[in-house]
Amino acid sequence: MFTKIDEFVQEFEMESAVTMRVLDSLTDESLTQAVSANQRTLGQIAWHLVGSIYYMTYLGLSFDEPLKDNGAPASAAEIAGEYRRIGQAMLRAVRSQWTDESLGQVVNIGGEDWQNGASLRYTLRHEIHHRGQMTVLMRQAGLRVPDVLGPTRDDWIDKGMEPYA
Repeated sequence: MFTKIDEFVQEFEMESAVTMRVLDSLTDESLTQAVSANQRTLGQIAWHLVGSIYYMTYLGLSFDEPLKDNGAPASAAEIAGEYRRIGQAMLRAVRSQWTDESLGQVVNIGGEDWQNGASLRYTLRHEIHHRGQMTVLMRQAGLRVPDVLGPTRDDWIDKGMEPYA
């Protein structure tokens, strides 16, 4: 759970930069990649990441820019741009509407009590989870996966090294 706004902002900015590397690697063609029939596509998961940031409004935050909610765009660049925009709107809302003390406040969501600081942590974990799903689908779509937490297989090959199996 986060107890300091600055700690959340720092971690969100770091994780957001990694997510942006993933989103910026998508192509319009790759957005239709799914692991199997009746599963979310790569584009739907990417768009879900955008929308999930906006879920913070359920905790009482008011964003100065609303989410463009007209379904998953067919443009990878549009998804990435909307992620950047709504992420910055969320940071402005957290910085201007919450304090370190309000991170301990409890909000009932769907019958469950959530502390604001715990909700911020969950938001990051949720993003990281779906980012991992996206990298698998990117490989299936034939895309190069960017560095997420260290060199990728492709990075090792580019350096003339044998990648780990």
